[in-house]
Amino acid sequence: MSGSRLVFISFLIIILSVFNGVAQPKKLEQDARNAMLAATRFMVEKASVNGGYVAHYLPDFSRRWGELEGFKTQVWVQDPGTVSMGNVFLDAYNATGEEYYYLAAEKVATALIWGQLPEGGWNYMIDFAGDRSLKHWYNTIGKNAWGFEEYYYYYGTSTFDDSNTSGPASFLLRLYLQKMDVKYKPALDKAIQLVIDSQYPLGGWPQRFPLKDNHPKNGKEDYSAYYTFNDEVISGNIDFLIQCYISLGEQRFLDPIRRGMNFYLITQQGNPQGGWGQQYNMDLQVAHARSYEPPALMPGFTYTHVLLLMKYYQLTGDRKFLARIPDAIQWLESCRLPIEKSLGGTRTHATFVELGTNKSLYAHRKGTGVKDGQYWWDYDDNNLLAHYGGKTNINIQFLKDEFQRVNALSSEEATRNSPLKAGISKDGILPQSQFIAASSNSVIPDETTILGIIKALDQDRWLVKHIQISRPYSVLPDGSEMNTAKLSDENGKGIVDSSEQQYISTRE
Repeated sequence: MSGSRLVFISFLIIILSVFNGVAQPKKLEQDARNAMLAATRFMVEKASVNGGYVAHYLPDFSRRWGELEGFKTQVWVQDPGTVSMGNVFLDAYNATGEEYYYLAAEKVATALIWGQLPEGGWNYMIDFAGDRSLKHWYNTIGKNAWGFEEYYYYYGTSTFDDSNTSGPASFLLRLYLQKMDVKYKPALDKAIQLVIDSQYPLGGWPQRFPLKDNHPKNGKEDYSAYYTFNDEVISGNIDFLIQCYISLGEQRFLDPIRRGMNFYLITQQGNPQGGWGQQYNMDLQVAHARSYEPPALMPGFTYTHVLLLMKYYQLTGDRKFLARIPDAIQWLESCRLPIEKSLGGTRTHATFVELGTNKSLYAHRKGTGVKDGQYWWDYDDNNLLAHYGGKTNINIQFLKDEFQRVNALSSEEATRNSPLKAGISKDGILPQSQFIAASSNSVIPDETTILGIIKALDQDRWLVKHIQISRPYSVLPDGSEMNTAKLSDENGKGIVDSSEQQYISTRE
């Protein structure tokens, strides 16, 4: 959920574009407005808890969940929860001018500010019943969610994982800029300062901050202090700081931005394995994190990092970001899967590649839950771990073509539209207004699509079927606790509800 993490939910993107210059019949426009407002009122007045949201609800709200089952007093920060809804409300406000949407976004901000931690960031969820309730959640649902190891322990600290701090911080920035309302500035400043204070001198960020190393599991070092690329920790913080520089114009953001970009150069491995892992220990060695994340190089991360390095060249004009891209591409070529391992040509690489040997590594699991479950990795590509993906598809030719295009650009050409190179506006245009304009997004819909969306509105909400559902906490007669992770088979493949049960979905 990347960069500014401004999530534009599909149905609202389509409807909002009705008001972005697309000629539509007057009645259809009014019907779209009515549907938007009715659905928003339902979510704000019936689904939200103090302005916050989770991902899914039963229609009677007797159960709700984000990544895992949630208490009725909880909301989820991460997508598609509270931050996602706040951004949708601001999209709707900018498209229609209806004040109700701005008020709905303010309610989201109230929830986020309530849940902002003392250091300035956020956890995965907010519990309005307080710390005691949240610790109870971790001691029941969290610790039994097999495979969701980030929830096994209550840290009481901010996490950058899955944009859980850069996401709400970006939303608060966006809301503040909307009307320059100073009441949002203290919470925004607090979040900005956390991102700056938590950056390591070399430029990377840990998964959590403040740093704590008090949750070793099975003798394994706690990984939350590691330099973390996974789930957009580092790239998300860099993008947030770039947003701040664009919109607030403060020079102090440039140094952490540049150090963050440089960290990608520092962590690229030497030849012949010029790729990246997803996290590094304090000695800058590729490190083991969750039980199914070996200390390995990752073609998927390498592909993403190469694209980021090209972006960083176009932001800075510094050719050092291009210098070792050929080494990364050469490594990706060297660890391609043989055709007989490519699943009929649909996969090009293993998710993990062993350091030193360049052999493909594959994660597996067996068991039913935390108590009897086991993860391991080896060289066998049978019975692959489904919830993480054992093999991936990398478009090396696209990387080559993009590199050839970007490499041919002079520094001046590359940075022509770079916000980091922009001078002082001579026409008096505020950087804040430019940031708001850049946040807009739309597609051109057809009438059939719009009518279908409006018609699908059921009692002022959109419902879905056949989704993967969470499991509530339960204890068997023998006293053993059940696995609370979402329904899946032994290999971790998600099991969807095959019944006709309907669910309210913020994503929908």
